[in-house]
Amino acid sequence: MLLTTIVFLPLAGALLVLLAGGRGDNPEREPLVRNVALGVSLLSLATTLYLWWAFNPVSADYQFVENREWLPQFGISYHLGVDGISLFLIVLTGVLTPLSLLTSWESIHKNVKLFSFFLLALETAMLGVFVSLDLFLFYIFWDAVLIPMYFLIGIWGYERRVYAAVKFILYTMVGSILMLVAIIGLSYAHMAATGTQTFNLLDLYGTPLSKTMETWFFLAFALAFLIKVPLFPFHTWLPDAHVEAPTAGSVILAGVMLKMGTYGLLRFAFPLFPNATRDYAPYIAVLAVIGIIYGALVAMVQPDMKKLVAYSSVSHLGFVVLGLCAVNVNGIQGSVYQMLNHGISTGGLFIIVGMLSDRRHTRLIAEFGGLKAVMPRLVAAFLLVTLSSIALPGMNGFIGEFLILLGGFRWHPLMAAFAASGVILSAVYMLWMFQRVNYGDVTNPKNRALPDLTPREWAMMIPTVGLAVVMGVFPNIFLKPMEPSIVRTIDRINGTVTSSSRSEERGGRRGSALAEDDSRLAVPNTLSAPAEQDPAPLALRASYPAPRTSHLAPQAAKGGAR
Repeated sequence: MLLTTIVFLPLAGALLVLLAGGRGDNPEREPLVRNVALGVSLLSLATTLYLWWAFNPVSADYQFVENREWLPQFGISYHLGVDGISLFLIVLTGVLTPLSLLTSWESIHKNVKLFSFFLLALETAMLGVFVSLDLFLFYIFWDAVLIPMYFLIGIWGYERRVYAAVKFILYTMVGSILMLVAIIGLSYAHMAATGTQTFNLLDLYGTPLSKTMETWFFLAFALAFLIKVPLFPFHTWLPDAHVEAPTAGSVILAGVMLKMGTYGLLRFAFPLFPNATRDYAPYIAVLAVIGIIYGALVAMVQPDMKKLVAYSSVSHLGFVVLGLCAVNVNGIQGSVYQMLNHGISTGGLFIIVGMLSDRRHTRLIAEFGGLKAVMPRLVAAFLLVTLSSIALPGMNGFIGEFLILLGGFRWHPLMAAFAASGVILSAVYMLWMFQRVNYGDVTNPKNRALPDLTPREWAMMIPTVGLAVVMGVFPNIFLKPMEPSIVRTIDRINGTVTSSSRSEERGGRRGSALAEDDSRLAVPNTLSAPAEQDPAPLALRASYPAPRTSHLAPQAAKGGAR
């Protein structure tokens, strides 16, 4: 019941918020509503931290599994589980939700009850995406995310909020509907092959498909996920959504919702359709590299700080997709780590832009200048989060991008070299923006009396900066628990997962026996592990001497890449 509690606790809190707010919009109850919502979000964070503490870090299997029949006549079940890939995305969701509520403390005064309700309901939907092991259940949570975010943008956003909200939901719904068709088709293909209809993800892995059918199913899944990332050229909904959304919406959108797309590629699209992945991953990687460079160049010329950070997300998420397409331990581990890094650093940037916007009611870079002399503490936090975003060694962003580029070079050196230019460009646009906003003379008199960090803002900045530093200095705290699951996923994509491994996953056991069975998967030091411990590069070298060819080895799938 732990995962059920984690998923539905925020929704229960959302209903409690409605009761606390009373009928209609009652401004006098605003403090009570805010405190109830914040308390529920902190309790939800505590449950995710307990999940992390109880998680067995050396097991590749799904843990805390809950599996109950729901619609047995269709093979649909209420099936939840967590592994090393989804664990930290759950914790990240728990961390960013209370921070998002705190950002709205002074900026949202219109119907605070409904705002808090939608934010907590959104948390439930996002958590459900990360723990669902039944494709039907996954799809319900996947689409449920759209409803609260639509209202958060459309009601509490800025001038063009309705346009941005409609554009957001139309883009994402197109991909979602195609994915639903592919989910149903995959279930029927499994029934045709085995005589049993199911939506159980673990049973659907390895379903025999014709080449044409697998290709179409893969493209439907991949399109839904790439729109959500969003990957170039499907990114045009994102800048509008970010710019028009309230600060809390931008933090959640960048910090968690975009990761649903990259998580979907890794959890569903690639392992369900390994042959199509072999054919199309190089093309997806090309789009990722274009997005890295394009997003950085467009961010460089933005006059609005929020839009600059929005385009930086297009660039940074391109790195994540590139690492996934490399399909080796370093690349995928770096991608999962970069999902977490991006949530912390970009979420922190949106929080700081929101602070400046609350003070000046503008986000234009030209309206600022010389803030270092006016509010040095806020500028110090701004600097640390900026350094985190540009992947300074010692900060969290460096570890993720280093691993992605390492995995990319092992797969396709030329593509990785082009992607590396994005690291330089990110430093250019971020530091140039930071310089114009915070250094020089205070030329605008409206900036002379701006207040420095308040206690509420300290409460947001301390955990944000602290996590950026801890993740940069002690990465193995996060890398080791995710590694066994990543190795298992790579084996599944290469077709080398044994039947015993599948049965262990279905069992959902957790304990010392699993630690003994899976101890061979743990690499003592991920960052310094020799290349021989990376199964995907071994398969690549054995089968494809030319790096520009398809990088997933069919020979390894038959003979065992490991």
